[in-house]
Amino acid sequence: MTDVAGTAPDQVAGQKGGRSIGDLIRATEIDLRLFGMVLALALILIGFGIATGGQFLEPVNLLTLSVQGASVAIIATGMVMVIVSRNIDLSVGSLVGVIGMTYAVLMADVFPKTIGVNQPIGWIIALAIGLGLGAFIGGFQGFIIAYIGVPSFVVTLGGLLGFRGVVWVLSGGTTVAPDDSTFVLIGGGPAGSLGGTMSWIVGIVICVAVVFLLWNSRRQKRKFGFPVRPMWAEVLLGTIGCLFVLGAVWVANSYLWPAGLASQFAKARGITEPPGGLQIQAGIPWPLMIVIGVAIAMTFLATRRRFGRNVFAYGGNPDAAELAGINTRWTIMKTFILMGILCAISAAIASARLNGGTLDLGQGYELYVIAAAVIGGTSFAGGIGTIPGAILGALVMQSLAYGLSFMGFNSPIQNIVVSIVLVVAVGLDSYNKRRGS
Repeated sequence: MTDVAGTAPDQVAGQKGGRSIGDLIRATEIDLRLFGMVLALALILIGFGIATGGQFLEPVNLLTLSVQGASVAIIATGMVMVIVSRNIDLSVGSLVGVIGMTYAVLMADVFPKTIGVNQPIGWIIALAIGLGLGAFIGGFQGFIIAYIGVPSFVVTLGGLLGFRGVVWVLSGGTTVAPDDSTFVLIGGGPAGSLGGTMSWIVGIVICVAVVFLLWNSRRQKRKFGFPVRPMWAEVLLGTIGCLFVLGAVWVANSYLWPAGLASQFAKARGITEPPGGLQIQAGIPWPLMIVIGVAIAMTFLATRRRFGRNVFAYGGNPDAAELAGINTRWTIMKTFILMGILCAISAAIASARLNGGTLDLGQGYELYVIAAAVIGGTSFAGGIGTIPGAILGALVMQSLAYGLSFMGFNSPIQNIVVSIVLVVAVGLDSYNKRRGS
């Protein structure tokens, strides 16, 4: 087979008159919608940075922004699969509240009377119970939708209202704070981070993975005779990817532990503080590591496993999926089971960050999650959506919300902006579909 990439693209690039910027971007095979979202995110961050005199772009604020958006980003990856299958889940916020309160009640009320307080395995047992509860509730809703035939909008709307009431019943109308010293690390913070050295190691590993994936993709395309990107595009993508990762690690390591907390750490370990105090780099927070892990797993599930292919096939054409022998009802039920599990992971991060369960935990998540998925390119018509797009969408939404809050705008104003962005995103999606048909 002839190497298409090594000849045609490079030859065209060298032709007299050059190529347009659009041609160069298309040569890299970058998803233009995702590329536009990256630019939009950069403009949002820069805009808030200018409006706040640079304070918004300080490492502590960027880390806070990303940690707060972690819970929404995790659920958004599951919402992609749900919307792709032509369904919707309005109960995710209330489900996060139920499971988050379950974690708190188990560690504050149940475990002290059974296995004791702050047992090393206590938070693990609570997390396992929460994951099981999320899978059960998701499966229950999925069963009603797939096998009984009740529309997902109705079922999950009932869940949104009902589960919020369950939160009140579980807590007795009060905040429950278990204060498990290990569980709270899942929520991030100075102690709930990797630290400087480990963060650089993780960053280098990710850079190696980026280069390997680009090389392996090129090798596979050559093997089967498919066109490949010109070498300059491969080098450019690898360089940008690695610079972004290392830049993110640098930002994370630029945030140092507060002086008081660093002093407590030094005293507890018998460390003599140097003049000016102990300087401890926080590094990458654990919630971001969890988001990275979930994003990788969900991308693999959506693109490399039969379940993911079945979901996209059903979303694209339900009748054809049935004729192809896909068990469509079981497939839909599994998407809601998966959503329940992701809600449990999100609830662990949210409740650990707050160090307990609150009555409003997860409230409003459904708006941000659906907006993140749709802005990221997921179509309500079904069959179209990407996990990376949902992650980027979550970052865009959280950047808007956090930036407005940072500038002193209250929650109603934030909701107005989010609603406008959501309607505009769906409108653009509909317009593009009409233009392409």
